[in-house]
Amino acid sequence: MTARPQDWSPGTYARFRGLRLRPAMDLLAQVGDLPDGPVVDLGCGDGAVGPALRQAFPGRRLIGVDSSPAMLAQARGYDALVETDIATWHPAGRPALIFSNAALQWLGRHSQLMPHLARLLVADGVLAVQMPGQSLAPSHALLRETAARLFPDHFDFADYQPPVATPDDYWRMLSYLGQVSAWETTYLQHLPAQAEGHPVRAFTESTAMRPFLQRLTESEAQHLRSAYDLALEVAYPRLPDGGVLMPFRRVFFVLHVTG
Repeated sequence: MTARPQDWSPGTYARFRGLRLRPAMDLLAQVGDLPDGPVVDLGCGDGAVGPALRQAFPGRRLIGVDSSPAMLAQARGYDALVETDIATWHPAGRPALIFSNAALQWLGRHSQLMPHLARLLVADGVLAVQMPGQSLAPSHALLRETAARLFPDHFDFADYQPPVATPDDYWRMLSYLGQVSAWETTYLQHLPAQAEGHPVRAFTESTAMRPFLQRLTESEAQHLRSAYDLALEVAYPRLPDGGVLMPFRRVFFVLHVTG
């Protein structure tokens, strides 16, 4: 099998920047006041949320953390950028805010990870997290089903568990550390027609499809794209303009640490 690039594609990811940024703004609106200390954008990617964090918390040291060199190369406006695995990241100094937009769904063991992140904060600090909760929706379920059918030697989802829990799960795992606000929102996204392929595939190709494509040769990847497109045409029928409507669920929580 020919190895495929492992890094993120900033250009592909940015095609739907507005749709991906809206949940971050909704999360930021719930953060509230902060104690003294820096602000960390954990899993900052190409820095899309950086300007909003800078505007919300002027005068604070703003630190972007991500594992992708390609994404970090596009990030601007931070006081420092840290290239590291966010699963093992440890701050040089305790932050007032750890803000994570659509990143922690890639990591497991949330019942350990989220309390760990909270304990990195200064007293009365805030942990604010948004993650896609879309794994059981047709957009993601059809991807798993199609990949497993076409390439059973590469993919087996018999024991699959959604990577993101429910809002009440996060409330229960964090409430002993402080005040928790947890919720979910389903955004109805209008995805425009694409020159090639189904609009939902264009949306998922830079995110949910990445781990699948990385395990396939180019010819196998194209076979997956074509079969996935066909399945999506049924699950997300075309509008008269060639686009589709895609409901997209996201899970949020904000923890204000006590003491």
